[in-house]
Amino acid sequence: MNHSPHRIPPWEDTLRQRLPLFGHRNWIVVADAAYPAHSGSGIETITADDTLIQVLQTSLSAVASCRHIRPTVYTDLELSALDEADAPGISEYRMQLDAILSGCTVDRLMHEQIISKLDQCAKIYRVLVVKTTMALPYTSIFLELECGYWDARAEKRLREGAMRPDSA
Repeated sequence: MNHSPHRIPPWEDTLRQRLPLFGHRNWIVVADAAYPAHSGSGIETITADDTLIQVLQTSLSAVASCRHIRPTVYTDLELSALDEADAPGISEYRMQLDAILSGCTVDRLMHEQIISKLDQCAKIYRVLVVKTTMALPYTSIFLELECGYWDARAEKRLREGAMRPDSA
C-alpha cells in the first residue's frame, strides 16, 4: 500500500508563515471569489482552491494556536439580509458560519465600513487576503488581529490608573 504524505496547501503554508510576524492591527481576510485585488503594497492576496468555510476554519484554528494574537471577527451586515432567491445557498452558508463563529467576538458592519477600516489599517499594517472559491455575495470574513495577552480592559486600567500625573 502506497501512502502519500499530507501536503499542506500553498495558501495554508503562507498563512502559517505570516502568523508569527503578525500582531495587533494586522488583518486576515477570508474572501469570496469576487473580492478585488488591492493595489496597496501592504496587502498580500493569495488564492485557495478550497471553500470559504474550509479556509475560515483553518485560519481560525491557526490563529488560536498563536498565544500572541486573537481575532476580532467582522462580517458584512448585508449577509443577514440576503434572500435565498437572489443568492441560492446563502441560508446553508449562514448556518455553517454561525456554527464556526459561535465562540468568537463578531461585529457586523456594513461592507463599506469594514473595507474603510481595512483600508486605513493597510496604510501602515500588513493584511493577508485569502481568496476562496466562494461564489456568494457578502460572504467574506475579516479578522482584525488583537494582542493575545493584553485586552481593552487592561489597557483602560493602565490609562486610568498608572498614567495619571499623580501616580508617579
